[in-house]
Amino acid sequence: MIRLFRPARAAHPLWNLTKTLLQTAVFWSTLLWLAPAALVSGERLLGVGGIRFAGQLPVGWLVLVVASFGGLWSGLTMALHGHGTPLPLDTAQRLVTGGPYRFVRNPMAVFGLSQGLGVAILHGSPTVLLYVLAGAILWHVTVRPVEERELANRFGAAYDQYRARVPLWLPRLRAAA
Repeated sequence: MIRLFRPARAAHPLWNLTKTLLQTAVFWSTLLWLAPAALVSGERLLGVGGIRFAGQLPVGWLVLVVASFGGLWSGLTMALHGHGTPLPLDTAQRLVTGGPYRFVRNPMAVFGLSQGLGVAILHGSPTVLLYVLAGAILWHVTVRPVEERELANRFGAAYDQYRARVPLWLPRLRAAA
């Protein structure tokens, strides 16, 4: 049986950072550039008009840039404090509860979906917005339960306490103690 979640092997922090940044480049290129570009091209072929509003580009860029910095912060925190990467096959050896993980349990999902929202705004694309919504539902229904079960099995009471004090989707404005 293939084990979906495998803790990373002991490695130098620079190696974990490098792997994390490479994974980030691949995921962002695929999920935030290629897939939305294909969807927007499909909209154009079908004659579906984009949504336009005043301030659209600055708003879209602001959401995308802020969420991207949050995503980088999350990945770097995972690599440096968790001694692994965000990828389940090379996951953190330690439970990560610092950095953005003090405000929300899965900041990479929150920031990644927020990046998708920024891309949808930039393109004025209802299809990209539906793609982001589908990603949120897919993550919440299929990935999250498996990941939470794995974290509970690996980290026991420490994860249960963390889960009880840090929200899943809506970040707290103040860090959890």
